[in-house]
Amino acid sequence: MRVKTISRPEDMSRERIGDIYRVQRNLDPELHPFERAREYTRALRATKMERMFAKPFLGSMEGHIDGVYCMAKNPTMLTSLLSATADGEMRLWNLTTQKSVWTSRGHKGFVRGVTFQPHTSNFVSVGEDKTVKLWSTDKEEPNATFIAKHAFTGVDHHRKDIFATSGSVIELWNHERSTPIHKMSWGAETITSVKFNQTETNILASCGTDRTIILYDIRTNSPIAKSVMALKTNALCWNPMEAFNFTAANEDHNCYSFDMRNLKIALNVAKGHVSAVMDIDYAPTGQEFVTGSYDKTIRIFNARTGVCREIYHTQRMQRAFCVKFSMDSKYVLSGSDDGNIRIWKANAAEKLGTLSNREQAHMDYTKAVKERYKEMPEIKRIDKQRRIPKAIKKATGRKRDMLDAIKRKEDNRRKHSAPGQVPHQAERKKHILKTE
Repeated sequence: MRVKTISRPEDMSRERIGDIYRVQRNLDPELHPFERAREYTRALRATKMERMFAKPFLGSMEGHIDGVYCMAKNPTMLTSLLSATADGEMRLWNLTTQKSVWTSRGHKGFVRGVTFQPHTSNFVSVGEDKTVKLWSTDKEEPNATFIAKHAFTGVDHHRKDIFATSGSVIELWNHERSTPIHKMSWGAETITSVKFNQTETNILASCGTDRTIILYDIRTNSPIAKSVMALKTNALCWNPMEAFNFTAANEDHNCYSFDMRNLKIALNVAKGHVSAVMDIDYAPTGQEFVTGSYDKTIRIFNARTGVCREIYHTQRMQRAFCVKFSMDSKYVLSGSDDGNIRIWKANAAEKLGTLSNREQAHMDYTKAVKERYKEMPEIKRIDKQRRIPKAIKKATGRKRDMLDAIKRKEDNRRKHSAPGQVPHQAERKKHILKTE
């Protein structure tokens, strides 16, 4: 006797015994007149739930006595972070356990910069004691110490065995030589920051106290472009996915994105801070960057827009002098002058840990629905709402009033002047005074 059984394909089978069987549905819009209303309700509910469960702060790593003013992440190790302070102490952290695994009193005074050597656990540090030190995490004493004639302000490593330091001039060093192999400068009084382009590896960018941003080519050891801003640039960072683009953190509370082939106009101006932007770092995806400011807040911006997506702050956090994205783009690390290193989620409402297939499918659906209805007034209002400190809110209001007064004054001058005598200036151009 032959028995025939009902067989269902895998996509029609149940994941659990208590689930109902999947059935075929007719997706004809005429048969579902309330589909848009249902989806809008789901999008509104998902937006509200996201804001309710948005808890970005994960923890702080304590141990430093003085303020944390520079950090470095290992490009090949996800859980490794190096930090240095104003009293000369350096610590290597394990981000998984949030514990210090290595510590040393590396310099006599301010440590101005640290950077990892690619594909190794070795790193380089520079300080105001006029020394460059090469370290290995195997021991607490440096492998080599190079003495220079001036104090240093920053350091960055090339993909190969050379690194660059900034101070009164830019110097290129080799790990095997105790003296710099090349020196470069273009009229800057003091160079405050230096960064290698990790894609176009022969390009080096720097910013100085004379408000300049200068690009160098290390193949010819000569400058190739120069831009003078209205105020000083504190830090800059290259976009890891777009080889020609970089973003500069400025004293005028804004961040300016440039294409290195044309420094006469900014690609984008990111606004939101109410005090000087001290540090900036791109996510490895190149889609977002994080900034730390003197106003005691951290903001995450989309690389294509000028409005911040998230603003992070705590009651005890002081001025943020260094920020970093983790190498998987899921976390943000910040160091401030209260001596703590804080860990934040890049997406405030993201659920950590392993997700089941049903949870992942639900999250993908809610994300798609929110994206579809993101311009609806109620959803847009809830999604943009953030709780910010009272001092920041007052400073934002004062800054808005000042900018409105400046704009009103320009309009009045233009109205009472001859046509064309007071021209309009684009926001992306007016902060750039001169290019060479």
